[in-house]
Amino acid sequence: MKCEIVAVGTELILGDIVNTNAQYISRKMAELGYDVHYHISVGDNMDRVAAVIKNSLQRTDVIITSGGLGPTDDDLTKEAVCKALELSMKLDHYTLDKIKRHFNDLNKEMPVCNEKQAFIPEHANVIENDNGTAPGLIIEKNGKTIILLPGPPKELIPLFDNKIYHYLRSKNENIIKSKTLKIIGVGESLVQEKLKSIFDSQTNPTIAPYAKDGEVHLRITAKSADERTASELISALESKVKAIIGENIFGYDSDTLESVVVRKLMEEGKTISIAESCTGGLISSRITNVPGASKVFTNGIVTYSNESKIKFLGVGQDTLHNYGAVSSETSKEMAIGIKNISNTDIGVSITGIAGPEGGTKEKPVGLVYISISYGNNVKAFKENFSGDRERIRRNASSKALDIIRREFL
Repeated sequence: MKCEIVAVGTELILGDIVNTNAQYISRKMAELGYDVHYHISVGDNMDRVAAVIKNSLQRTDVIITSGGLGPTDDDLTKEAVCKALELSMKLDHYTLDKIKRHFNDLNKEMPVCNEKQAFIPEHANVIENDNGTAPGLIIEKNGKTIILLPGPPKELIPLFDNKIYHYLRSKNENIIKSKTLKIIGVGESLVQEKLKSIFDSQTNPTIAPYAKDGEVHLRITAKSADERTASELISALESKVKAIIGENIFGYDSDTLESVVVRKLMEEGKTISIAESCTGGLISSRITNVPGASKVFTNGIVTYSNESKIKFLGVGQDTLHNYGAVSSETSKEMAIGIKNISNTDIGVSITGIAGPEGGTKEKPVGLVYISISYGNNVKAFKENFSGDRERIRRNASSKALDIIRREFL
């Protein structure tokens, strides 16, 4: 079944708030097997909202609105829907009593304007809002369904989860199930090229790529009457993708590079320490954001100056003089130094030029060396990144985590 989401509120149009409601509803509708075709934002104007509803009714089965159910004069969603559907409104005494009880519980007198929220479109089903005064509404007419939800997320989310979700589930035979494969080391265009035959022949399940923060995410989505069949459809296509993309797939769904690294270190019983220069502690920060990281991560140190590299890591003065701070030689000595002083299984270092100044023809902005010391071995990787300072630092930290994953885990 097709669905459209209409978010009502001038504050959305002006960019004063982010429309998180549409994102939330879309995810839920996907779970329920509905195809969301449009997100529409419209200001607090009755004629415009009514026009949007009329247009949406011509091409969709279900319309879900958010916002515009409050007590003020600019809350006009109910009125606009009634205008679009040629419906009248009537006072619902049960809803009015509930609103009055809400204010009584707060030891407050109900403002007169709140009575407006108790006027309900004819033939509408009232869905009680346990977290506010504006009830949700379901209107069914001519085979179409319009669901009106309050705008505040603290009201909309529980109302949808506890009441609307079950209603929508009963109206749709199919479910939609998705799985996201997370890829690093190859860009979106190369992923498209490698998987061209799969993209060209997709039906059910479908597959869609998304570029995000130096990664490519592949979302496989299957539609079926039951979850088991949908999972089997996804697994079959996933196997084809893995055969082509291989170890560039680092995780799934909610996985992050750092969570994968921490999990694998735990499984292997290995400890790690990190010395950072150009990333300024970003790698350590990402690792320590993972719950349980303390079991494998002993310490990180930011050695930004040459003096700190000598003092804390034992990098040789001759190494710095002959090769410079941004070099494979310095990077290797940093990795060995952090591993030795921390007494860990793995030592990782990173040094580079994040910019925007400091680059030369021989060592341009974006040049980064990453080294890993393990046992008696040490290995350096030379990388070149583009973009501004923040992007270089972020991508460099991701590359370091990916090297750890590939080299040892």
